[in-house]
Amino acid sequence: MTVPLARARADRKIMTTDLGAWGADLAAWGLAMERANLSPDTIRIRLYDVRRLARWAAWRDPWSLTAEELCDYLLGHQWARETARGCRSSLRAFWRWGVGTGRTEVDAAAGLPNIAPERPRPRPASPSGVVTALREADARLLLMIRLANELGLRRAEVAQVHTRDLFEDLDGVSLRVHGKGRRERDVPLPADLARLIRRLPSGYLFPGAVDGHLSARWVGKLVARALPGEDTMHGLRHLAATELYRQSGGDLRLVQELLGHASPATTERYVLIGRDRLRAAVAERSERWGNAG
Repeated sequence: MTVPLARARADRKIMTTDLGAWGADLAAWGLAMERANLSPDTIRIRLYDVRRLARWAAWRDPWSLTAEELCDYLLGHQWARETARGCRSSLRAFWRWGVGTGRTEVDAAAGLPNIAPERPRPRPASPSGVVTALREADARLLLMIRLANELGLRRAEVAQVHTRDLFEDLDGVSLRVHGKGRRERDVPLPADLARLIRRLPSGYLFPGAVDGHLSARWVGKLVARALPGEDTMHGLRHLAATELYRQSGGDLRLVQELLGHASPATTERYVLIGRDRLRAAVAERSERWGNAG
């Protein structure tokens, strides 16, 4: 068993103890999600959401809760919209599993109301701040920033890059990225970045104690410390999406391919549409209609 998997299982054990009638079912559900290849973070969040419901229900048998009670629970909190959406997804997944495993005949969560997503708020890192960080970074940090900024990689994806992930294809060198949910994707690697990586010793680019590499959390902290103000490593992913979208003439599908999103709706949340473009478009249309009179 790998170290991350062992830690994830230990965390799950803590999260599913002292839960009365819920404990055994949550433990079994956690194992089922692991077997379905869900990421440790997804499993942790889903268990957290249902554990919180268990506290609210005062440890009543989970399958005795009614659809009306679940709706009251979901809508009775002053949560941020994305928090409520995530909780709804967790509850629906738990009850679907309960029905599928014969623990209940009634999917009480099936009718939970839809919660519209928040309006996308892309937060790209400051380009000038990124330039400063690149100039001041040491060799290891420089490579982390470049992978995140130029390829739009998540912190966990950067942490897991291995020299064996580079390969030649018809157009040059590409990098096999190990993404969320254990999904892999191939992204083009700039020639100078490929040469830089190939000069490194074989193995993980950022060796560490987590299955041989640094943890995603630590990589994110190192990069965030190098960036000015409140910019984060994830802001580099937003910056990559925004600039690539503009360079490609608004090709959202191209950006989606690079970032590895399952839906273009997710990609839209990363792309900041410049106010200058909006202002120019409004002015151009206004001029046309103004001349019409």
